[in-house]
Amino acid sequence: MIRETAPKRLRSDSVTLPAPGRCGYDRRMRVLIVGGTKFVGRHLTEAALAAGHEVTLLHRGRTNPDLFPQAQHLLADRNEDLSVLAGHRFDATVDVTGFHPDQITSLAQALDGRGGHYTFVSTVSAYAPPAGPGFTEDAPLLEHTGPVTGVAVTGETYGSMKVLCERRARDLFGPELLIVRPTYVVGPWDPYGRLDYWAQRLARGGQVLAPGDPALPTQVIDARDQAAWMVRMLGRGGVFHTVTPSVPLADLLDELAGEFAPAGTTLTWVDDAFLGERGVDGTLLPLWAGGIADDYWAGAADPAAVVAAGLVTRPVVESARDVLATALTDRVLAAERESELLAAWASR
Repeated sequence: MIRETAPKRLRSDSVTLPAPGRCGYDRRMRVLIVGGTKFVGRHLTEAALAAGHEVTLLHRGRTNPDLFPQAQHLLADRNEDLSVLAGHRFDATVDVTGFHPDQITSLAQALDGRGGHYTFVSTVSAYAPPAGPGFTEDAPLLEHTGPVTGVAVTGETYGSMKVLCERRARDLFGPELLIVRPTYVVGPWDPYGRLDYWAQRLARGGQVLAPGDPALPTQVIDARDQAAWMVRMLGRGGVFHTVTPSVPLADLLDELAGEFAPAGTTLTWVDDAFLGERGVDGTLLPLWAGGIADDYWAGAADPAAVVAAGLVTRPVVESARDVLATALTDRVLAAERESELLAAWASR
């Protein structure tokens, strides 16, 4: 059970941070990663270890518990007892698994000023529906309505709860924190198969169902590129979109098709309403907004700030190449269902 606790700014004078370099801190740091063994956190852990940092992972021990024997593992459920953090001190804390503001409160209380600089992984879903492309980090955020205490995070409340998490973190960890707002994160170990689905589907060839509007603004970020940048940013504050430049969904799929699809492959664009009426959503067909009007411009965030802060990204085909052999999650559209939908579309 998540319990709401009134925010209280915790002391920070018990931690002496190392001197900052041009981009964060320039020496070996003691880094706490909350999460760190599944996807975004897994790549972050790899990047932090590769950079020579001393890494501690706080996780439940349920997902890939044998990964990273060179790191210290603290096993705990952040929604319950975090006393395992007592006596530990860190130069930086990176929170990958914060979805409810009370999780931020309990973490801050358990660290009690010993967590060092704080980084929070948020989302572009935190924004109020953008009116157009190129929105920046100071665009209006969602306002949460309704109760918070004891309320589970759902697809409908995900974005607004992330906003509450950001605000709670700022209150408790101070204004120097780093807030990261990614769009679609892709790459090896993605449990949602966002890029995996399209790379593998196009590689099979034939008639490929493409969802919705071909002009849908789309942005992806390879989890490895995001992780490398976040590690370089340890100790540095600000709010950043971790995104690549926006492209139409059709352009992204055409680029993948040019790399992986056999001759004769075709894309058949099927409109939002048709798919929605048949229970198809953005989980089954990744990178698609599911026909939700409020989400249309979500893949059009301005990347200027993060590029200026040093983010370097790889080509999307390189990311796709690395997930071609990945076992696909059963959450995505099955081949038989795709064939049924294409037949129904053709006979409408």
